[in-house]
Amino acid sequence: MDARAIIAAVRDKRAPTQEELTWFAKGLASGAVSDAQAGAFAMAVVLNGLGDAGRTALTIGMRDSGDVMTWDLPGPVIDKHSTGGVGDCVSLILAPVLAACGVYVPMISGRGLGHTGGTLDKLEAIPGVNINVSEKQLRLITREVGCAIVSATGQIAPADRRLYAVRDVTATVESIDLITASILSKKLAAGLDSLILDVKCGTGAFMKTHDEARALARALVTAANGAGCTSAAMITDMNEPLAPALGNAVEVAICMEVLAGNTEVAPRLYDLTVGLCTQLLMMQGEETAPAVQRVKEALSSGAAMERFSQMIAALGGPPDMAQDWHTHLPKAPVVGDVTAPASGYISAIDGEALGLAVVALGGGRNVETDQVDPAVGLTEVVRLGAKVSRGDPLCVVHAADEDAAIAAAMAVQAAMTIGEAVTPGPLVIEGMT
Repeated sequence: MDARAIIAAVRDKRAPTQEELTWFAKGLASGAVSDAQAGAFAMAVVLNGLGDAGRTALTIGMRDSGDVMTWDLPGPVIDKHSTGGVGDCVSLILAPVLAACGVYVPMISGRGLGHTGGTLDKLEAIPGVNINVSEKQLRLITREVGCAIVSATGQIAPADRRLYAVRDVTATVESIDLITASILSKKLAAGLDSLILDVKCGTGAFMKTHDEARALARALVTAANGAGCTSAAMITDMNEPLAPALGNAVEVAICMEVLAGNTEVAPRLYDLTVGLCTQLLMMQGEETAPAVQRVKEALSSGAAMERFSQMIAALGGPPDMAQDWHTHLPKAPVVGDVTAPASGYISAIDGEALGLAVVALGGGRNVETDQVDPAVGLTEVVRLGAKVSRGDPLCVVHAADEDAAIAAAMAVQAAMTIGEAVTPGPLVIEGMT
C-alpha cells in the first residue's frame, strides 16, 4: 500500500479499492499518512469524487480506524443525525422519547458549526452536565437510562478527526463524499442497528436547495446501508427556525416545555420529532399508527421527561431537572423585544443570518477556542407568513449587555423580509430509503 498511488488513483478518476481506502484511513489515524498527502487526497476527492462504492468504502475505512462498539441489549440500538440548522433541538427530545419506547440511543453528538447550534453546547447549558464520558460510562448510561447524548471519545473514528482538520485549512470541506464519510464514520462506530438522517434544506441550512439536499441524503443513505446499517432520510424545511428559540439554554427550555406536554409552544419541533421517532420505530418493524401512538404517549405521559431527567443526572447535572428545570437554566441579564420596522407579512427569513446573530451574541464560536455564553439567544421568534404591524415584536433578544442586544436587534430586522403574504412549504419535503 502506498498513499501516493491511492491519491493518484483518485486524481486519475480511478476508484481505489476497499482495502486501499481502509489502509489510507488507518494511516490518517496513525500518522503514517502525512498532512500533505491527506490534503492532496481531499482535493482529489473534491475535484473527481469517489462514486457510490468508493464513498461507502471510505466511510467503512474511517469507521474502522478506531473503536467500533458492539451491544448486548434487550432491544435495538438506533440513532438520528441532523445536518444542522437553526432552532434544531430535536435530539434533546428524540433520544428520551425513543428510550421510553423501549429502544436504546447512544447518541454521539457534536458542537455548534458555523451558524448552526450544537447539541453538546445545549446540554452544557445545564449546570454540572459533563458530556465527555468514557466508553464504559456511555455503555452504563445507555443500558440503565435507555439514552445517552455524549461527545465522541478519542478512540471513535480518529481518521475523521485528522482528515476534518486538514479539510478545514485546505478548502476541501464542500464535498458530498467527504461530508458523508465524516458524518457516518462517527455514527456507525457507535454500533447502530438503524439510523435516520434529517437533511435540512433552506436558508438556515448548509444545503440551500432541494437538489443539494437530495444529493446529500442519497449519498448518506446509500453509504450507511452499504456499511450494514439500515438507514432512511427525511429532507426537511429550514427556511425558518425549527423551534421559536435560538441559543443554548433557551433551546433547552423549549425542549423542557415540549417534554412537559406543552406541544403548542413549538409545533414544528414537536411534529418533526414525532415524525423522526415514528420512522425509526417503523424501521424496527412497527406499523405506522401504533408507532405514532407510542411516540405521542411517551411525551404526554411524562415518560420521556423522566428519561431525560435520568440522563441529565447520570451526566452530572441536577437530579431534579424534570421538576425544577426553570431554576437551573442560566438567564441573560439583558432581555428585550426586537420590533418590526414596517407592517406587512413575514415573507422570508434568512435563517443563516439569525444563527450568526446568536453567534455574535456569544451563543456560538467564531474560532474553536471561543467560550460560549449559554444564556444568550433569541426567543419567541415570529413564524414565516405571520402578519405584523410596525412595532410588533419579531422576537425577544437575550444578551449579555445593551450593546450586544442592539446589534442583535439590527441583525434580526435585516434577516426578516416584510412584504406580501406567503404560504410556508411543508415541514417534511421528501422521504428517502
